[in-house]
Amino acid sequence: MQHQEFEPPEELRDTIKCFWYNSRDSGEQPSAFEVQPDGYAEIIFHFGDGCSISTNEGLKPLPSPFLMGLLNQPVNFYSKNRLEIIGIRCFPWTVFDLLGLSPDKNGVRVFEHPIAQLQPTLAKLISAEKIDEALTEIKQYFLSARSRVAINSMLSKAGDAMRDAKGIMPVSQVAAAAHATVRTLERKFKQSSGYTVKDVTSLMRFEQVRNRLWAYPDSNLAGLAHELGYTDQSHLSREFKCYSGTTPAAFARKTKKGKQALSTDFVAFVQA
Repeated sequence: MQHQEFEPPEELRDTIKCFWYNSRDSGEQPSAFEVQPDGYAEIIFHFGDGCSISTNEGLKPLPSPFLMGLLNQPVNFYSKNRLEIIGIRCFPWTVFDLLGLSPDKNGVRVFEHPIAQLQPTLAKLISAEKIDEALTEIKQYFLSARSRVAINSMLSKAGDAMRDAKGIMPVSQVAAAAHATVRTLERKFKQSSGYTVKDVTSLMRFEQVRNRLWAYPDSNLAGLAHELGYTDQSHLSREFKCYSGTTPAAFARKTKKGKQALSTDFVAFVQA
């Protein structure tokens, strides 16, 4: 598997965290990989033999691109043979304005949008292994899109504060950083992202725990709970299980033993 991340141009840094490229090879039969929640929304272009998601009716093919919004539980994707992905990692309070879409809480969203017109050009470049040129095409598209969108400065300030604090900040302090009342901030934030400030900061904080346990599975959970602003270890464990489907102790054990079901695919969705 190959994974690379790329900084966005300065003009896009208030809306996009990064661009990334990932490739994975599997056999003729569909192979699963799991994506866990984090504090970002992803616009996903994929190339190869396709990408599917598990539903009650079986595997459902996903078009390219699709939108992976904020998740409240892990999602299983399936691919076979070679799968290549270009992802645009966006802040959840900017992605819908950037695309001109109404916000919702669908974790994986299929949408019709002019951005899909990039797919044939990107597919040719990816097939020719011209990853940098494909990324240039995407950057130019978003630079043009960004120039037509007025990003709410209050939300930008709130988002900066949340990111700097890695989610460890009460809503009242986020509002103060944005120079807004809690009520005004919550209303604007939900209108823009579909979620509350607390929803997103909780995901950001979970992300910190998840990444720490991935890198350091012997981390002391009580100490981690204190460091990341949880009431206690029990609070951390409840919230972690809510998002990941497993306890932090079990997650750490599987990671340490090398039996983590996510394997190396997990790094595609881990933020530093």
